[in-house]
Amino acid sequence: MTQDELKKAVGWAALDYVEDGTIVGVGTGSTVNHFIDALATRKHDIKGAVSSSEASTAKLKALGIEVFDLNSVDEIAVYVDGADEINERLQMIKGGGAALTREKIVAAVARKFVCIVDQSKVVPVLGKFPLPVEVVPMARSHVGRQLVKLGGNPAWREGVVTDNGNWIIDVYGMAIINPPELERQINAIVGVVTNGLFADRAADLALVGTTGGVTTLRP
Repeated sequence: MTQDELKKAVGWAALDYVEDGTIVGVGTGSTVNHFIDALATRKHDIKGAVSSSEASTAKLKALGIEVFDLNSVDEIAVYVDGADEINERLQMIKGGGAALTREKIVAAVARKFVCIVDQSKVVPVLGKFPLPVEVVPMARSHVGRQLVKLGGNPAWREGVVTDNGNWIIDVYGMAIINPPELERQINAIVGVVTNGLFADRAADLALVGTTGGVTTLRP
């Protein structure tokens, strides 16, 4: 199976976790696009969706799925999103698509977080994929210096502006042994909006696309 076929398999498998009559949290990225296609087949069974990016919002609306502002929603039953890396504890690095802040907010509201990935994203130690950090533009240099002190090699993702009007710094060269601690340390730096470690709020389960089919990981 191709990588895209693996992504499609988990995108459609996530449909099993969507409850009738609820609002569904929808993430961002190529794997999630397959989930959105699947969700469209049940759009009359759900109330609608909350989206983590402008790109996903546009796709949801194009398929006839109502998109709610998160501030108007009391609860999200399930949030479905991908990851750039995920470990056996279902802690993740996210933000390759620069939507990490909104993704983290929606994940915090959801009762259940279902991560959908192909098998290449499952790793023993997080950090081979550069860790994205969303920063207020005027703080870029300051934040970069602080990230060096934490052992990283920061690089500004030039030309990228988030949906929130901020910039992204990608941190290379880190083997992340204690993801929750590093997540808190980076978030404490003045000028950081948030970082792409999803460790304090890890996934509740992961659907992994493998050549042998879709497998389920739980922490």
